[in-house]
Amino acid sequence: MIELAAAAAAGVAFFLAAMATPVARRIAYGTGFIAAPTGDRYHRQPTPLLGGSAILLAILLPSLLVLAVAAVWNAGGPPAWAPAALSVHVPGVVAKTRVALGILAGAVVLHVVGLIDDRRRLGPWLKLAAQVLVAVGVVVLCRIRLLELAGQPFSSIASVLWIVAVINAFNFLDNIDGLAAGVAAICAAALLAAAASSGQFFVGGWLLLVLGASVGFLVHNFPPARIFMGDAGSLVLGYFLAVLSILTTYYRGGPSGEYYGVFAPLVLLAVPLYDTASVLTLRIRDRRNPMVGDTRHFSHRLLRRGMSPRKAVLTIYLATAATGVGASLLPHVDRTGAVLVFAQTVGIVLIIALLESAEAKVKP
Repeated sequence: MIELAAAAAAGVAFFLAAMATPVARRIAYGTGFIAAPTGDRYHRQPTPLLGGSAILLAILLPSLLVLAVAAVWNAGGPPAWAPAALSVHVPGVVAKTRVALGILAGAVVLHVVGLIDDRRRLGPWLKLAAQVLVAVGVVVLCRIRLLELAGQPFSSIASVLWIVAVINAFNFLDNIDGLAAGVAAICAAALLAAAASSGQFFVGGWLLLVLGASVGFLVHNFPPARIFMGDAGSLVLGYFLAVLSILTTYYRGGPSGEYYGVFAPLVLLAVPLYDTASVLTLRIRDRRNPMVGDTRHFSHRLLRRGMSPRKAVLTIYLATAATGVGASLLPHVDRTGAVLVFAQTVGIVLIIALLESAEAKVKP
């Protein structure tokens, strides 16, 4: 029954995103939410935005519906037809309602910020300030923190930095058709494996929604894209993955002290985080504003090497999937296995670095 509920959650999110995206496309044309070709983008014709609204809708509506149903069932008792395997989780969902609403509120705020930026360009520092404020709010009010054993001050600061870093990684990753949505789907699937292995019903359900919404949007965004998610989508996807990666349990304990799982999110997101770090380094080295976009991302270098947009996107999908497999295994391995996972991750990043080095003489 749990498996059927999981498939239904992902299916509903997929259907909502896939159906809402064409509607968002028509609204974008009617309201002027159009991405014009610019020097920091590879698209060469005006393309509608607002795809991020379809993504948020596909995550937000099922989330609110589940919270509402859980509240009703908890107050009056589940109906006779409700499967026991699901009803047993109702008290837990109700207990997490305040946290869930706080997380959803953060997503809505970032979505609105993204919409404004898509329309009139807020500027990188205002956008960053909004991200920091949302991250602080979630960490303080919802108590979503990583590495809590290190103490609250360090844990809170590390959590804010992690959330902001992942949000920006996906914001930067949205630089070519289909890339951000596909990588988000792969990351959600890898996190889902970790959540399922530790019996995390609440986190797993949300990851299923993120996975379904990402793939549903990808139907319309895979090269050649008919619509873009814009910052209104990339900020939301990065935010959900950052928060859910903190909420996912990786530490399993045991006689061998398998604490390596806490590094799973870092391994999983190694490719987008490295891409972000390398692009920022290049911009700072050339005395450019590190927050102003350009065409120095890994995907752009693959295009300049002669790959088609589809092949470039698939290459990055495979690199992310490779680190995702390692991240999924990390909570279950001993010391030797952990070393092999870390070595594989470093090897993947070094391959990317070598490709970047080969393109160092190509002007952006």
